[in-house]
Amino acid sequence: MAGAVESRLAELGLTLPAVVPPLASYQPAVQSGVYVYTSGQLPMVDGKLAVTGKVGAEVTPDEAKELAKTCALNALAAVKSVAGGLDRIKRVVKVVGFVASASDFTGQPAVINGASELLGAVLGDKGVHARSAVGVAVLPLDAPVEVEVQVELVDA
Repeated sequence: MAGAVESRLAELGLTLPAVVPPLASYQPAVQSGVYVYTSGQLPMVDGKLAVTGKVGAEVTPDEAKELAKTCALNALAAVKSVAGGLDRIKRVVKVVGFVASASDFTGQPAVINGASELLGAVLGDKGVHARSAVGVAVLPLDAPVEVEVQVELVDA
């Protein structure tokens, strides 16, 4: 049975994906006490990147913002995999977004808004968080965007 958060995802026309398998030696998410830390989540769909390249060159900012939403969905899947359910989220504490950027691209915050806005739409006030949006030269697999999320859980 889907909880309230997954029901909200469905209302938004979204489906929680399967957890993206690790690309190297790490776990998609780790719980420590009441906190869950996700590894950086790429915009993987069905095991592959739909788009590669640098934002501001091969990838438009609007495309990248959509990809950041996909990263956030993948992060929620990773959280669920260790927390047991998304309704245990007390609040999103921090989001860190990385944007593979063309040398003159400075719109990283607007790109990572895709992840922030998705978390707000799905979790309401629980989705409000601190955030960093960082431009980088390259990301794994030539992904345009990567997002990691830290959440606090209600006591089990």
